Amino acid sequence: MNKLKIEGLKVKVADKIILDNFNIEIKSGEIHVIMGPNGVGKSTLSKVIMGHPDYEILEGSIYYNDTLLNDLTTDKRALLGIFLGMQMPLEIDGVTNADMLRTALHSKLGSNFKLYDFINDLESSVEKLNMNKDMIHRGVNQGFSGGERKKNEILQMNMLKPTMVLLDEIDSGLDVDSLKTVGSEVYDYFKREKPGILLVTHYQRLLDYIKPDFVHIMVSGKIVKTGNYSLVKEIEKEGYNKYINETKKESIGTCAVKEMISNE
Repeated sequence: MNKLKIEGLKVKVADKIILDNFNIEIKSGEIHVIMGPNGVGKSTLSKVIMGHPDYEILEGSIYYNDTLLNDLTTDKRALLGIFLGMQMPLEIDGVTNADMLRTALHSKLGSNFKLYDFINDLESSVEKLNMNKDMIHRGVNQGFSGGERKKNEILQMNMLKPTMVLLDEIDSGLDVDSLKTVGSEVYDYFKREKPGILLVTHYQRLLDYIKPDFVHIMVSGKIVKTGNYSLVKEIEKEGYNKYINETKKESIGTCAVKEMISNE
């Protein structure tokens, strides 16, 4: 069983603390959803796990199985089986989708890479995602709409077969039909390959297709509440104000205690 474990993580970017004492554990065969207001560190989390160089880890650890990720480069994390479906996928001119995926898979599989199997898997996945077949021969995301870019992320997931999947707002920019296609493909992959999944989203609609085991509410760079799917319904109805206010009270109380100690 694979396991992603984050303990006491404190992260800053541009001299601002974004994650503060963040903790989570995700195992194979589990789907974890993180929700929360804008600007609380949800997207930061996925970038830090994948080793984005703009983010500095001040405290804490990120382990994948027995490997400490803190100082590993992004490519080494990917080779361990971790995949990030990005919120805003980049365009790469001059490198086709097929070339990128073939190179990545050859790097992962070595002598076990089989071109015939690769072509069959690629064509099958493109068809399931309702993508235009000529997209695999175009530059990565070149001229793609927002929804097409998100489908392309799922295409990469299907081909690379990661054991730990991070999806950062994969539902943004999708119309109703594309949302159903992407959500269903992610859940089919989960049932087939049994990876761990960390899903960042603002909306309940994606969870009509991807059924989470755990739902976490994130405020001020940390998880403040964990529950099951019923927590999503609560947030849809009541919003995040209760958790924001509770976090503010805790922060004020902590500051008061520190001030008392410093005055003694």
